[in-house]
Amino acid sequence: MSAREFIAQEEAKKQSDSKEVKMPYKKVKVYSDGSHYIGIPHTTNAAAAKRRQVPEEEISVLEESKGENIAKEVACEDAETLSQEQKPQEPRRMTRKGMFEDLYAATAKMRAEDRRRHIVREMRRYFKTENECDEYVGRNLERKKRNMICRKVRLWRKINQQQFNFFVTFTYSDALHTEESFRKTLKTCLQHFSSRKGWRYIGVWERSPEKKRLHFHGIFHIPDGALPGNNVEVRDYDTRAKEMRITLQNDFFGKKFGRNDFKPVQADDLPHAVKYLTKYIEKTGEKLVYSRGLYQYFVTDVMDDDIICPYGLEDRKFILADDFGCWMDGEYIGQVALEVIAQLPKSNR
Repeated sequence: MSAREFIAQEEAKKQSDSKEVKMPYKKVKVYSDGSHYIGIPHTTNAAAAKRRQVPEEEISVLEESKGENIAKEVACEDAETLSQEQKPQEPRRMTRKGMFEDLYAATAKMRAEDRRRHIVREMRRYFKTENECDEYVGRNLERKKRNMICRKVRLWRKINQQQFNFFVTFTYSDALHTEESFRKTLKTCLQHFSSRKGWRYIGVWERSPEKKRLHFHGIFHIPDGALPGNNVEVRDYDTRAKEMRITLQNDFFGKKFGRNDFKPVQADDLPHAVKYLTKYIEKTGEKLVYSRGLYQYFVTDVMDDDIICPYGLEDRKFILADDFGCWMDGEYIGQVALEVIAQLPKSNR
């Protein structure tokens, strides 16, 4: 072999080596923040395991208003002559955290400062000092705030992995349902459409401000051809906006439940629709209803050539190229796209 041939062979080998796939990051959890794909490298951190929680001590809680009134009445008349409603009630056994949760739910409509003062005042007697009580309430209010942020983050990650096309409202008819049967039957119906027809939805139960009638709001992804019945344009009066409007009502759901409204949504409408849903979980603590099949992350192997830069707290994440390649068990699946993501494992943790 001549020197020239040897040099040419070495150059070809170097070029071949440079084309070898390098995949230092395996099982990366990927989510979208609405603008970019963000990767979270797989870790096995034993310290991240949940610590065993020590059970909190229970306390005896007596309802303030009833307790004081009953004590006065018992002092001046025979307790046996009192009705069952008037007799002193047994104190409730519960933890301080349980009491905080009850008070937090009961003060949902208060301003933040008034809410804190009210909870501290009600819980003060169960602590040795006022400062201890105030610190306890402060920690739990902060916990509630963190949990709400986490719920919103989780919500947006699920939303950005889907393509929603309808904002839907269901309101039951008294001729067809009671409140209880409406909640149960609609929940079952939507679950069936989710498992059998590929519906995806995120919603919340809500009561109307004036009549307190229960209804269900949600954003839905309904595949083409998967909506039963027909959508019919109905012209009616919007009592909130105080104007006439045209709504799309589905005759299948109309016969089964009552009034419904299917409003098509585009990507630009999603922020407003999500704000509409989160308004209720912030005020009332009402939990969102998620269909099966919604996920926060899809899991893929990632080449370092597709990593743009580190991202997040202590650079624990990284921003990925918009057209990064997806791999699974050493096999190239394709550039990131809906049909490619559909083939990858999913995760919610």
